[in-house]
Amino acid sequence: QVQLVESGGGLVQAGESLNVSCTASGSVTSIYAMGWYRQAPGKERELVAETDRDGRTNYALSAEGRFTISRDNAWDMWSLRMLSLKPEDTAVYYCHARVITVVASYDYWGQGTQVTVSS
Repeated sequence: QVQLVESGGGLVQAGESLNVSCTASGSVTSIYAMGWYRQAPGKERELVAETDRDGRTNYALSAEGRFTISRDNAWDMWSLRMLSLKPEDTAVYYCHARVITVVASYDYWGQGTQVTVSS
């Protein structure tokens, strides 16, 4: 089991920056991939950025060049640095962790943190 708690988020104006962070507890050594998703009103949840233990990092096209995901060496905390925010970045941002075992993979989610970008 992995528990995830987000922090950060809030209300900013377009063009400003914001960080969101995620702290994991529980079986953190079993985490294979960690990342961020977001869900805007009326839309499906979508990947923003993700990194894994094989060294791969993926960004949504909308995030490339503006957002950066980072993590600590213990794999129990990761952050998303968001620059040049746009009103369309407004969403609830969810911390995500994936655990992969021999028989199955498991997805864990934080409770979500609101990011609102005003124009």
